[in-house]
Amino acid sequence: MTKGYGFIFARGGSKGIPRKNLRLLGGRPLIAWSIQTAFQCSSIERVIVSTDDEEIAKVARDYGAEVPFIRPKELAQDNSSEWSAWRHAIEFLYSEGEVFDKFISLPATAPLRSVEDVEKCINALGSDTDVVVTVKKSDRSPYFNMVTLDEEGFASLALTPEKAVVRRQDAPVVYDMTTVCYVTRPQFVLDHCGLFSGRVRPVVVPEDRAIDIDNFIDFKLAEFLASEA
Repeated sequence: MTKGYGFIFARGGSKGIPRKNLRLLGGRPLIAWSIQTAFQCSSIERVIVSTDDEEIAKVARDYGAEVPFIRPKELAQDNSSEWSAWRHAIEFLYSEGEVFDKFISLPATAPLRSVEDVEKCINALGSDTDVVVTVKKSDRSPYFNMVTLDEEGFASLALTPEKAVVRRQDAPVVYDMTTVCYVTRPQFVLDHCGLFSGRVRPVVVPEDRAIDIDNFIDFKLAEFLASEA
């Protein structure tokens, strides 16, 4: 039987929304949404929070999550890579003699994910797949209405299609990555430098469950969607 561990990585600093991970959404701290969803997933054996912030750590423990370490400050800066935080968490558990098969990251910024979304991602990590990510259909397309600017300030399509596209519906289908869920194997994180270093399988999630909170507009939208659920 495989062992899947759920991880929530939550920094204390946040420029878009100060103290974002502790901000109340529907009466609960934002981080609590991810913790509670993780506990509802039968495929997740342990729920672990990685944070550099003692207040976040306390709230995480209040909601039942484990906080077996405090993340080093150098791994919790604005320019710190999430991948480095992943590695740190895995290396810590390995140093404690813990062995597990599936690494499941549930970012606090996607509070409206469902248990079904998470379980679908976990089950999608087959022998032919290194990483599972979540995506949603994109409203914009680099083949139709996304542009880059040249040195003179003139615009051109970000990607040039093989033939002219006059309607968005005729453009190649593209997807936005979301932060609903990431699943991989611990050793893959230790051996590689990023998601796309291996074979990546996407799981499509509905837009209303794919909200990624980065600013106050996102938070207001999440509040509305949560109230309608």
